[in-house]
Amino acid sequence: MPAFPKVALLIETSNAYARGLLGGIQAYIREHRPWSVYLDEQSRGDQPPRWLKKWKGDGIIARIENPVIARAIAALGIPSVDLSAGRLLPQLPMLEIDEAAVGRMAADHFIERGFRHFAWCGDPRFVWSRLRGDAYEAALKEAGHTLARYEPPSGTRGDDEDAGLEALGQWLLSQPRPLAVFTCYDILGREVLDACRRFSIHVPDEVAVLGIDNDELLCSLAFPPLSSVMPNARRTGYEAAAVLEKLMAGDDPGIPVRHIPPTGIATRQSTDVLAVEDLNVAKAVRYIREHACEGICVDDVVTHAALSRRLLETRFKRLLGRSPHDEITRVQLRRVKELLAETDLPLSEIADRTGFRYVEYLSAVFKNKTGRPPGHYRAEHRPRRKGKA
Repeated sequence: MPAFPKVALLIETSNAYARGLLGGIQAYIREHRPWSVYLDEQSRGDQPPRWLKKWKGDGIIARIENPVIARAIAALGIPSVDLSAGRLLPQLPMLEIDEAAVGRMAADHFIERGFRHFAWCGDPRFVWSRLRGDAYEAALKEAGHTLARYEPPSGTRGDDEDAGLEALGQWLLSQPRPLAVFTCYDILGREVLDACRRFSIHVPDEVAVLGIDNDELLCSLAFPPLSSVMPNARRTGYEAAAVLEKLMAGDDPGIPVRHIPPTGIATRQSTDVLAVEDLNVAKAVRYIREHACEGICVDDVVTHAALSRRLLETRFKRLLGRSPHDEITRVQLRRVKELLAETDLPLSEIADRTGFRYVEYLSAVFKNKTGRPPGHYRAEHRPRRKGKA
């Protein structure tokens, strides 16, 4: 293999997830050795570039989302890695977001806010959308809930935006509320928000909306700002580059399919609500979410909610299915997970920032609630760096 292998990246540059993949690949190259990279600006599902047919390269990383690209890559017969759940070339190693984990995360996000009615808005053109919707439904079913599904009528997706919003809005009006809507990506989440605005449906009190990809520009420009699941695209790209490096060296890359879990949810105004009628409980939950990492205890929550401890415990259990102490711990551990996945802070600093007085106690609670110690969680959610275990 040459000192600087020629690698084609058939990955769109038009959305945040794909740009995250490219960022992870860039990080791997920077930490290891240079590649001669071939990359065209493109959108999801574009035809392969003309130069690819006669290209004499050493490897490819691609989002193989249509048969034309699949045939073009198969014809080259060189080491390749797929970053699409479509699996159009099942013989290739594939790295993709863990859809089961996404489904559980979205379901938990809404359930912990007290929702009892749930909906899914998907895009039938894509395999990953169907997988994502199925995972969301499975997580809700496990928790004892059902799911209403919406897919745009034929002819409205991309062809007639006004008709699409009209159909979506009418469907939303037909659903029970308050309604928790999970969409297959942020662009569709914005469309749901647009439909709500057209039909005077209040967000998030009547309909809460969650997207995925956490495209910060799209989410922040939405009205109201859109909450979104954060896929670990950077790690996915990094690991894909590591797999391709092994393939180009003639080595076995190991697991043929790798599912990369998301890092969390960026909560913005579109889901910042508690769908319960008990104002005291809602007040207590908001206090916990704002102050849990300051080391508060249940007595602090009792004082803020102006209820007896016994009454607060009873109402929490009835409405949310957990105790105030459980809610404090849940909020703390959510922040711990974010810091483990997104920073290199030592565990002692993370404990201090999340309201745990002792590192040992944090480790014990984390393992008890997640089934693994903090170090294992960090290793699962961050790319393996050169020279590090």
